Amino acid sequence: MFLSELSTIAGVSGNESKVRDFIKKTIENKVDELYEDKMGNLIALKKSKTQSSKGRFAFFAHMDEVGFMVTRINEDGKLSIHPVGGVDARLLPGKRLKIGEKGTPGVVGLKAIHLQDNLDNVPSYQSLKVDIGVNKKSEAEKLVSVGDYAIFDVPFEEYSKHLIGKAFDDRGGCSLMMDLIFEDLKLPFDVYFAFVVQEEIGLRGSGVAAEEIKPDIAIVLETTTAGDNPELEEYKWATHIGDGPAITFMHRGYVVNKKVYEWIVDTAEKKGIKYQLKRRTAGGTDALSVSKRLFGIPAGVVSIPCRYIHSPSSVMYKDDYFDTLNLLKALLEEGEVILS
Repeated sequence: MFLSELSTIAGVSGNESKVRDFIKKTIENKVDELYEDKMGNLIALKKSKTQSSKGRFAFFAHMDEVGFMVTRINEDGKLSIHPVGGVDARLLPGKRLKIGEKGTPGVVGLKAIHLQDNLDNVPSYQSLKVDIGVNKKSEAEKLVSVGDYAIFDVPFEEYSKHLIGKAFDDRGGCSLMMDLIFEDLKLPFDVYFAFVVQEEIGLRGSGVAAEEIKPDIAIVLETTTAGDNPELEEYKWATHIGDGPAITFMHRGYVVNKKVYEWIVDTAEKKGIKYQLKRRTAGGTDALSVSKRLFGIPAGVVSIPCRYIHSPSSVMYKDDYFDTLNLLKALLEEGEVILS
């Protein structure tokens, strides 16, 4: 598992280079081909060693995370920020950020509770400012610039059963692909691994990568919402922590190819791998973008359930991660079923 390293790297949409560099350095001696395209996607290939190999299989996972961008340096030295991707402003007061290439530390401030007239007001990005410890605009400009990216400043934490950190969406998927690359699998076909960019702002990188790879089938690897929060009614649960990989049958804008969906489910059952169906259809993945390329690429989605995604403290169970990895290995071993 490479999640501990991947989680802490800064890689907001459009600024994925450090994530890409780490992945490239780690896997370059384990693949047959490795290249970066004009969009910034990193594409790796492991060739089949069997004489009867046929077809192209592709995994996709996005490198980018949600974060922020500095939009204004105010006269008092505090910063205005805007989200890059979906980040609820209610999460931010009191949170620590790292800003720009220097990693300038900052704290998201909000009017003190003693000074607020209506505690029911929901904070907006207009009301939030980032304090970087200076009192003048000229001092702040020595440390940061308008257009600088910012990320949550949190560590990766590992416990006996679970993991906590930022950017699990979708460094979890990237880590799974790296694990598969390091596995000594007997592949019945060529397998491409597309580490793609800018998913969080419109599924932008995956379509470009799909047109380059031209796969016969694709599976998008994601980290998806776990709905089993105590305050949420059970009928609204999407997935449940501890119940294994989540298999998607439909999400916003895309109904999963039936043959691909049934193949994933059948493989899990055949191999005795715990799995669950993602029971809510909100949200989207790169499968929507991939499926619209090259006259329609059959695409499935397999995800690791995770609590509190798009926050500084995502929670993932180790067993769910490794059950997902085992399912993916089984899909590769049984790949000719779907490509035939």
